[in-house]
Amino acid sequence: MSSIPVVPEPVAHIAAVMSTYPRPWALCGGWAVDAWLGRVTRDHGDVDITVFHDDQRALFEHLADWNLVAHDADEPQATEPWDGRALALPAHIHARPPGAENAELVRRWVTPPYSQANDGRDIEFILNEHRDGAWLLNAEPRAAVTRDVCVPDSPWAVPAFAPEVIAFFKATAYLGQGKLWARPHDVSDFEQLFALLQREQREWLRGSVAAAYPRHPWLPDLVPVRPPAKE
Repeated sequence: MSSIPVVPEPVAHIAAVMSTYPRPWALCGGWAVDAWLGRVTRDHGDVDITVFHDDQRALFEHLADWNLVAHDADEPQATEPWDGRALALPAHIHARPPGAENAELVRRWVTPPYSQANDGRDIEFILNEHRDGAWLLNAEPRAAVTRDVCVPDSPWAVPAFAPEVIAFFKATAYLGQGKLWARPHDVSDFEQLFALLQREQREWLRGSVAAAYPRHPWLPDLVPVRPPAKE
């Protein structure tokens, strides 16, 4: 008999909240790394969830009584509660459950000096695009992954971005001005995920990173595993 995985409480909590959300969603960020590794590897400031940009109204209605503050291209430093206005990409939403105490905690989260409660209830919703049913990871050059490949069920039985997809974001999110500004935990997350990848996943990852950033400093190390030698 297979054992039932013990899902960390912060992930179990938001998974329960999202279980009745009628549109696609997935765990991403550090908790998704841990979901694939099957263990908690480090502390997490919040739980990252990705949804489609054009489903933002459905999310707003699903979390109607929650405390939400949205940051987007039009209002990147907003501190007032999100009123459901259409968000322009790039966009993300800071969220905490209902209640006056959580309203104050989310206000502190988005207001200098940006303190967090670190109680597992800080949720960040990241809005992503899709094209023809595929998650769009990079617009130009295009990097897209079909939904069934991009969001399989993780070992925690929670939808999560696939390891190679998370690794793509970890490798590219902080690259700019000819330098990679990756945070130490992003490097560690990437290395642990890369060790999990099979040959096809590594080939996709290397090709996608190379297409977006031909001079990415990690490219020499993104080599596929060799196929087993024939006897």
